[in-house]
Amino acid sequence: MKTLRVPEATVTRLSIYSRYLERLDRNGVTTVSSGEIAEGVGVSPAQVRKDLAYFGEFGTRGVGYNVKDLMRYTKKILGLDQEWPLILVGAGNLGYALCTYKGFNSRGFKIVGVFDNDLTKIGKKIAELEVLPMEKMPDVIKEHRARIGIIAVPPRAAQDVADFMVKNGLEAILNFAPVALNLPEGIEIRNVDLSVKLEILTFNLGFKSAQRL
Repeated sequence: MKTLRVPEATVTRLSIYSRYLERLDRNGVTTVSSGEIAEGVGVSPAQVRKDLAYFGEFGTRGVGYNVKDLMRYTKKILGLDQEWPLILVGAGNLGYALCTYKGFNSRGFKIVGVFDNDLTKIGKKIAELEVLPMEKMPDVIKEHRARIGIIAVPPRAAQDVADFMVKNGLEAILNFAPVALNLPEGIEIRNVDLSVKLEILTFNLGFKSAQRL
């Protein structure tokens, strides 16, 4: 694999390519061209080739890519050739939805612990997982060698939760709380703010409407 720094947009598209290849494989397709991948995911063939070129040479000119091989390569590049245990804090509606989302398991992610500080939620079950008190988190992290945490708590509690995760060895956090977190250098953080995504949609719709006037 090349040592060049890979743009995050390329990694995002690689994930999309990987899921598209899985779909082709399930449908019995054995070979695919960059043009067919591009059409299937909504980018240009040149973009597909450029993205894949960051990681090596794949496929045969005039023939295309072997679907199974390219699917396996993309999964390995994304780190999906192994299982990733996840720690989730927040047993509310969002936490429940994340725990029962089947798409995690199909990509190698498994929530192994759900935590909350609400006494009315502790002890209850979400799917097959019992909601545990926060003080049990270090034991679960150690048992499963977890490295990734998910925050699904109100904004006022998010920083404390993140600090506790980092203190107990988690190296990456997916944050659903609409607040900026202050974390030590080296901790991977990705924020998912659904309101921002909706506001981008409303902006684009309003811009299109203004252009029609």
